Amino acid sequence: MLNNKQKRFCQEYIIDLNATQAAIRAGYKEKTAYSQGQRLLKHVEIQKNIQKAQEKRSIRTEITQDMVLKELAKIGFTDMRNYSTWGSNGVILKQSDELTPEQTAAISEVSETISKNGGSIKFKLHDKVSALEKIGRHLGMFNDKLQLDGDIKFEMILVDGKKDGKPEGKNDKNTESLED
Repeated sequence: MLNNKQKRFCQEYIIDLNATQAAIRAGYKEKTAYSQGQRLLKHVEIQKNIQKAQEKRSIRTEITQDMVLKELAKIGFTDMRNYSTWGSNGVILKQSDELTPEQTAAISEVSETISKNGGSIKFKLHDKVSALEKIGRHLGMFNDKLQLDGDIKFEMILVDGKKDGKPEGKNDKNTESLED
């Protein structure tokens, strides 16, 4: 069973998924908030509470993971040729009424500047690489953790005959192997 501070941490965590800030807002000391937040996230009951709160929020807001992935896919898989043509005659943007809702969802900015010397049009799509990275992470395509498989050999090189700042003693070897 969770205490009131732990319950508050869960509520705060689902706001921005930032364990350190959630710990501070839940009343943990700022000095230890990072380590407290990491420790709390490892607690099985807290994980269950957070998952339940996220599920309730998803139902309440009617926003699902599938919806978010579909929006990211609109951005990640868009093609500039759907919006414009370019060549020796310059750049020509398609009319907005020619675009599908999926295509317009990928647009970040459209603006026009007119001055006495002419004008310019700025057309910008949302960050495609970021969208693809988020999709890939959700699908488990990327692993940011180092995995060591097989037989690993480590070699410790001693400096000035000392290991960890202490004299080596009888052993005159300057290297030591550790096998995993």
